[in-house]
Amino acid sequence: MIKKATLYRMVTDSHICPFGLKAKDLLQRKGYRVDDHHLSTRAKTDAFKAEHNVETTPQIFIDGKRIGGYDALRRYFGLSSKNEGNNYLPLIYIFTTTLLLAIATGYLAKTFSLFSFMKYFISYSMCVLAILKLLDLSSFTNSFLGYDLLAQRYVPYAYAYPFLEISAGVLMFASVLMPVAIIIALFIGTVGAISVIKAVYIDKRELKCACVGGNSKVSLGFISLTENLMMIIMAMASIFHLANFRFF
Repeated sequence: MIKKATLYRMVTDSHICPFGLKAKDLLQRKGYRVDDHHLSTRAKTDAFKAEHNVETTPQIFIDGKRIGGYDALRRYFGLSSKNEGNNYLPLIYIFTTTLLLAIATGYLAKTFSLFSFMKYFISYSMCVLAILKLLDLSSFTNSFLGYDLLAQRYVPYAYAYPFLEISAGVLMFASVLMPVAIIIALFIGTVGAISVIKAVYIDKRELKCACVGGNSKVSLGFISLTENLMMIIMAMASIFHLANFRFF
């Protein structure tokens, strides 16, 4: 039996709705033959929305029943909505990439030790995470101020944090001005770890993590704590390394 679906989506000379394309692709992957209706002008789109008493397009109909938009279609097929719940994929992508970069850097340098691997991996991670914060500094500070103890007492620290993080990451990677890098990493890592522990594990607050920027869908907790602990570990390892206690 052929499964059929009807899709209404906005397609004009100046705009093609990305969610309409995603809905069509999902329906086809699920084995549906799609009756694809293009709303080619703003007037046609507005008339369609008024007729069906909906606020957005695309709209999908299956067996004559309106399913809704793209998120509703995903739920119809038992898939999670992209706008629901925690999304840890950005962090997985980040740490996988920085891990591979650390391995590649060690290979190109033709030297490998646990310390050098940690230095490359953590410094790369710090720089990438800082860049994500800087993409929307205002949103990051709004989220960061919700839990960081120092930022709540001194707001400019929230704006300075990504710059401090990326500075420490670059200095550690290059092994330049290591005492400065160690102080920065140890300071922001310790303050951050204490702030997360208090907010999540003592006060039991449910907040979003600012570690990948202000629009993160990741809950504050273990992930943000890990970011801070990585900086502390790297700072302490660098201290031992500079002191010639090269156990690794």
